[in-house]
Amino acid sequence: MYSLLLAIPLLCAACGSESDTPVAPSTISPTQPQTTLISNLNLQLSTDKACYAPGEAVSFTSGSPLPDGAKVRYRHGATVIEEQSATGTSWSWTPPSTDYTGYLADVYTTDASGKQTIYGTIAVDVSSDWARYPRYGFVGTYDDTKTSETISQETALLNRCHINGLQFYDWQNKHHEPVVLRDGKVEDSYADIANRKINTSVVKAYISQAHAHGMKAMFYDLCYGALDDAAQDGVSPKWYMYKDENHNTVEALGLPSGWKSDIKLVNPGNTAWQDYFSQKVSDVYKTFDFDGFHIDQVGKRDPEYDYYGSKINVPQGFASFIAKMKKSNPEKRLVMNAVSNYGAQQMAATGDLDFLYSELWGSEDQFADLFSIMRSNQSEANTDPAAPAMAQVFAAYMNYNKESGTFNTPGVLLTDAVMFAIGASHLELGDHMLHKEYFPNDDLKMDNDLEKAIVHYYDFFTAYENLLRDRGTDLSIPVETNSSEVTVNSWPPKLQTVTTVCREVNGKKVISLLNFSQANSLSWRDMDGTQPEPKLLSDIPLTVKAKGVKNVWVASPDSFGGAVQELQFQQQGDYVTFTLPSLKYWTMVVIE
Repeated sequence: MYSLLLAIPLLCAACGSESDTPVAPSTISPTQPQTTLISNLNLQLSTDKACYAPGEAVSFTSGSPLPDGAKVRYRHGATVIEEQSATGTSWSWTPPSTDYTGYLADVYTTDASGKQTIYGTIAVDVSSDWARYPRYGFVGTYDDTKTSETISQETALLNRCHINGLQFYDWQNKHHEPVVLRDGKVEDSYADIANRKINTSVVKAYISQAHAHGMKAMFYDLCYGALDDAAQDGVSPKWYMYKDENHNTVEALGLPSGWKSDIKLVNPGNTAWQDYFSQKVSDVYKTFDFDGFHIDQVGKRDPEYDYYGSKINVPQGFASFIAKMKKSNPEKRLVMNAVSNYGAQQMAATGDLDFLYSELWGSEDQFADLFSIMRSNQSEANTDPAAPAMAQVFAAYMNYNKESGTFNTPGVLLTDAVMFAIGASHLELGDHMLHKEYFPNDDLKMDNDLEKAIVHYYDFFTAYENLLRDRGTDLSIPVETNSSEVTVNSWPPKLQTVTTVCREVNGKKVISLLNFSQANSLSWRDMDGTQPEPKLLSDIPLTVKAKGVKNVWVASPDSFGGAVQELQFQQQGDYVTFTLPSLKYWTMVVIE
């Protein structure tokens, strides 16, 4: 996206509190053995791909030799699927052939007393289609600085975070003619809209690297963009959107001086334009090995008119454009941006998009908005209750007012914790971390602490994807504590509280506890990078309404690399009582 635009507010109910009052937490007596875990996360683990087809072997690599006596344990949730001894720096594992399943592998040793030391963890995603659990990244620069080594390093980090699709932003020559062919071939280099150099070889190298890691490669373009010279390329003035009924002023997006051109906006529902542009898209696929088209828009504008003075239903035009792109290249994938969720309803209803994608701005900047927007979008897209929930990706730009330096780690991690806890993915990782709507902007950097933490967060999001992202039921579960240090609040978030997000998924109660106890704002944007680091909370007694409990376990991206910790618990009638070991930003409790 190039510009900030007005939002459409959306509202949706989330987990609330129940009127019945649970019994007070009491002292917990041991009801089952509990393994003592020690964290020593010094292994740098990686896999060869971001996701795997059912039956495909996973190749693991460690940056240093595994400790003597090490074992590798593969879990789905709390269930150990397999264990194996491992030595050296590489080994392989073939997961069960079940499709759409997340696993966490952890390398550990056990001492004579039974204590386990965890040295490293990494997630594995077995999914035949990225659309089920998208983890979307991007590429924004394709110039001479992008050597083969640089491309390999950048895609290696994305692969380590299990990013399974890349949006190729501003790679094209012209918006209305993305590939300009000379004698049937694209030139070795050309200028994009900002007059930046684009090397064809770099675009192709990124696509190749993405495919080698099992990632989809999606080319970016507007659904209705035309440059000043579009008439000479066959774009008719009768196809544009106009600000007036007499076609005097074309609707346009103004861009900085020194760029190639402003962008005039075409009526996306105009069938002649759709025929013209579908041929241009086919030229893209003939030239580059892209897997699909990431379609953009610029959000809600003033009333639009066609050349003949009729008002244009722009959201319906988006839906019509999507349908045409799918019909023209049915084997290719489609994603479309809903800017401030404009047109999301019509776009989702087409059934032709791989997942929901919303670019959020100031009108939807509260943590509570993330949940309500996602659930509203999913209600439009998921009409079959037996079908998987349609996934949501948010393009959401952090620390927007900062002009230099590093990202504020607490702000980024709290936002990711909330997005991941509700099951949404965050478009933020690419050839740098995303800071602005103009994706090549890399004024802010990740520091070492954030880069290490973000790997654990994406491991967690991937390993527990079935609990976080599968279709489930939002619940109102009272979660109580007698701790004087903690106030537990049901969603939506409140400052100075620990807020819960509660769902039932695959027969399990999943409770995410999110730490707002030191937060200074309920805006996910952390505009100035001032969100403070939360205090680590430890040994919190909790009581949850749940009958017939067989197992209680927790996991957190903030501790033990996301590894499972099985808890002692006590059943007291309709309630279960246990102690939460720790909470920094986010801890997930699973009650089976």
